[in-house]
Amino acid sequence: MLESTPVSSGKSAVAKSRGKILKPKKLSQVELDNVKDRLKTGFGELDTVLGGGLMPGGVMLMAGQPGIGKSTLLLQVAANVANKKTVLYISGEESAGQIKLRAERLGAHRQEALSLASSTSADDIAATIAESQYDLVIVDSIQTLALDEITSAPGTVSQITNSSNVIIRAAKSANTSVVLVGHVTKEGSIAGPKVLEHLVDVVLNFEGDRYGGFKIIRAAKNRYGATNEVALLEMVEEGLKQVENPSAALLAERQNTDGSVILATLEGNRPLLVEIQALVNPTHFGYPKRTASGFDINRLNLLIAVLEKRTKLKLSESDIYINVVGGLKLADPAADLAVAMAIASAAASRKIGDGVVVFGEVGLGGEVRSAIASDRRLDEAKKLGFTQAITPKLRKGTKFARQVTDLRSALVDYLK
Repeated sequence: MLESTPVSSGKSAVAKSRGKILKPKKLSQVELDNVKDRLKTGFGELDTVLGGGLMPGGVMLMAGQPGIGKSTLLLQVAANVANKKTVLYISGEESAGQIKLRAERLGAHRQEALSLASSTSADDIAATIAESQYDLVIVDSIQTLALDEITSAPGTVSQITNSSNVIIRAAKSANTSVVLVGHVTKEGSIAGPKVLEHLVDVVLNFEGDRYGGFKIIRAAKNRYGATNEVALLEMVEEGLKQVENPSAALLAERQNTDGSVILATLEGNRPLLVEIQALVNPTHFGYPKRTASGFDINRLNLLIAVLEKRTKLKLSESDIYINVVGGLKLADPAADLAVAMAIASAAASRKIGDGVVVFGEVGLGGEVRSAIASDRRLDEAKKLGFTQAITPKLRKGTKFARQVTDLRSALVDYLK
């Protein structure tokens, strides 16, 4: 016999709402009673990037390549904050004994207000944060944590999403600053779901060469400040330290030879003077090689094409190498003119004059276009004793700036 099936009445069942009506307040009625003073990290430039320091109740995510110095920096920050506040450093990758060894090397082991723990349980860490015993909690790293009720392995999308959720809720309820360390993929993006970056309040990227050069910290997201500031650090025997005068440090070993040009660039809001080096050699193979360190290779190929089309330089049978000294990675459009002049200088074996800095964007027609914050770039050059600047057209001209309108005139007039 066929079983009869119930026929729907056509009416959908609507669950009775259990929510409560919200009681909104006018903006003028909202009080900031739970917001305390920001925690100073001990690194003035890092505080600037954060918008003034670590916000109580705020959650920050710091990501960077393995070995670049994330754990070193955060242990130094923990020691600095522990001068006045209570700090807990939790590691899911190292034991407390291993952390202590690094703390002794960095001189952070004398801080009585700094506590260490080793755990991979997101439940335990959230419960510890909710206890409100610590002003700052550092978790190294979010990819090692797991919740008991989720069966997947640590580092999976579900574990990262849910672990970060319980930690963030605990941080907000306890008004505790929390720093999460994040891993990155081989492409350089933060490992795990994109929702992790949406959940946290601040996302910092730790960039640079792990083997030397400057380290750069920049904010990809900041609910408490701007995202156009950067911090420049360098690794020394005692840990990471701020670079007080990065332009002078970058130019300290410079030799004025052909192919060497000084660029006035910007890292965030900070003006920097950087040496651009170019090497042009006849190719010994059928296809010329183009290599760039610290500069976009596609942009380099475009500038080479403009040089060949708009000037008399023949580069189709030459290998071209570009290097940005100091391990910096340039994303400034105003670096075009300096890179083009460095290539022309190396190809023609002619030097640019002493005491000259260069900046300006180059268009496909060979025209030199304006650059943002030209006044700050010029001020930085004057501060370091430079006597002349090759620039695009400025709103307010000065004797210090030699303004050019196109790439060809810049090469003819200023390559000796």
